[in-house]
Formats: sequence, structure tokens, C-alpha cells
Amino acid sequence: MSGIAHHLVKRGIEHTHDRYRTGTFAQDGDNKPFGHPHIVAAALVITALLWFFALSAVEYIYGGVVATLTMVETPTATAFKVDPVESDEADAPLLSHDEKKSSTTEPDLFYVKTKPITSKIRTTIRHIVAEAGPWARFRGLQVALAYHFIHHILFQVLTALFGGAIISQSLAAVVTAVVLCRLQMLWTHVVISTPSEKKWYRRFPTIDAGKKVILPTAVWALAEQATIFVPLALFVVFDLEGYFRNPAAFNELSPMQQKSVMLATFAVVMSGFATAVLVVFPASVTLKRVQASLLPEEYDSIVPFDRSFGGKVQPQVVGGTGVVSMLDAWKTFDWSARFRLIKLYAKIFAIQVSATVFFILFAVFQVRMINGDYILY
Repeated sequence: MSGIAHHLVKRGIEHTHDRYRTGTFAQDGDNKPFGHPHIVAAALVITALLWFFALSAVEYIYGGVVATLTMVETPTATAFKVDPVESDEADAPLLSHDEKKSSTTEPDLFYVKTKPITSKIRTTIRHIVAEAGPWARFRGLQVALAYHFIHHILFQVLTALFGGAIISQSLAAVVTAVVLCRLQMLWTHVVISTPSEKKWYRRFPTIDAGKKVILPTAVWALAEQATIFVPLALFVVFDLEGYFRNPAAFNELSPMQQKSVMLATFAVVMSGFATAVLVVFPASVTLKRVQASLLPEEYDSIVPFDRSFGGKVQPQVVGGTGVVSMLDAWKTFDWSARFRLIKLYAKIFAIQVSATVFFILFAVFQVRMINGDYILY
């Protein structure tokens, strides 16, 4: 959705730029005066920037911070104790105090599973703001900016070394992710832990901890690339390239052939979606939970978090590995948590779609207000 909206905004700006140079505005085949080209261009650019920052904020706060907390939270259970009562038998008054005490039942304990903090976006934001202040929504932002900046530079360098082919770019993306695995794990630790007096660059995971996340990071990076290669492979198999290069060729097909092409296109799109759900989703959850298992003991988690992962992780001080395995990281993420995370992603998508539609309508409204009935198209 972000890519489509980006394309529409880009086309709108390019169209405005062309009309800005000519000073005219085409409508119904006639060249009519484009009254305020400077104002329209400035308004569209500002709107595009606002749209970009709005979607970036939604993606970071909800798709980054809230999603990560959802992946690592372990719902707690509250115990309720029911005190025993003395025997109510008919001859109870005739019994001694000791006999009455011995005839009472054992205390009963009832465990009620509390609702997860991350069950709703609002409760999650409210919790982290209460724990870490109003800027908790953007916790870890400095680490994220450093990660993406270094990632971009390293990716460009590796792409130049490996070549410009799409396979080379995918290889460069995987290598870049693995090289920066410690920095990515640092971001996870900053997000899931309570505020610390240490600066983020002084909280770097150890090299030994970094080695333990190389494999899950590589698997996650390969899964990300699979969302490109699986649809691309089907795109080539169905021979759809010619129709995208020459859309007029589609009109020359018979109705049956056109239906076949549309079904093939739909299959390509759905293959990318299926790969994201069945491959990227588990890989991403597994990576975050493995990273979380390596959170140093000196830091407390900001949401309830079982460091032992149901007893499957033993600390290194007692001879354990100190890290959850990839299989256990996924298995201990139960179905209720999986559905909770899927619902979160659905909400994020709905918010992004709504925001994009709003900014498109707002841009059209601005043009109409500035230039009367003339609309960009």
C-alpha cells in the first residue's frame, strides 16, 4: 500500500512540475490558465511530506515497537486463594478445636490468566508511556536511524561488489543483515526493556551474544527475499512480462485468455502475501524472541516476559546456553499470541490505507481550493 501511494504522489508531483513550467492546466482537451502553480506545487510537496512522516510514524510505533512487545510478552496469571472453612457437620459443636481444624479442607488456589497488555494498541501505548514517559512511543528511534543509515551504506557497497543483478542484491541484503545483527538486537533490547541510564551505544550486546543470533537473522533475511523471488518466479513462469511492457497486447487476447492472464496476475500477488504470512511471519517472530532471550539480566522488561521460555532456557551461570532455540522460540509463541499479532498487523494496514486515502483526498481538495474546479489528473 505504501508503494502504491508513493507512486501516485510521485506522479502527481511530476504532473504539477510539468504544468508549473508551462503555466497551463489541461482540462477537457483545452489549455486553461493554471492560476497558482507555485502555491499548488508547494502544497502538494508539503502534503506528500506529511503523508510520508505519518506513515513512517505508524510503521515505527505500531509495526515496530508495539509489534515487538507483542512478540515477546508472556501473559501472567493471578492466583486467588480460597480460605478453608470449618466443618459444618451436625456434631461439629461437640468436636474439639484440634478435631475441627483437622476436619477442614485444604485451601484452594485458582489461577486466572490476565489479559495481555498488548491485546490492544491503546493499552500498549498507555502502558509504555506510564513506564517510560511520553516519548516511549519512539523508544529505540536513535538505534533504528543508525541501523538504517549503516544498512543503506553497507548494502550499496556490497551491491557494487557483488554486481547489480537481482540475485546479487538479495545476497547483499542477507549479508548486510547478518553483519548488523548485533545492532538490530540492540534495538530489540532497548525497545523491550525499561528505561536505562546508559546511553544506547553503551548497551551493545557482546560478540558471543551476536554469534547466537547469526542463524535466525540469516533465516529472517532469506525469508524477506523470498517475498520477492517467489512472486518473481511465478511472474516469469506465467510469462506476464510482455503484458506489463505492452498493455495493448492484453486487449488483443480473447476473453478466455484475458481471464487466464488476470488469474495468473492474482496468483502472483497472492504468492507474495502467502510467503509473507507463512515464511516471513514465523521468521520475524522467531528472531525477535531469540534476541529477547539474550537480554542481559541487569535490564528488566517493560512488559511481562518469561526469560526461561517455559523452562526451556537455562542461564549460562548454571551451565545452560542462555538463549532459546529457534524451534522453541516459535513453539512457545502460542496461537493466542499469533492471532493477537496478526490482528495488530491488520489494524496497521487499515490505518495506513485510511491515512493514504485521507492525504490523497486532502491533496485534491487543496488543488480545488486554490484553482477552482481544475483538478490534477
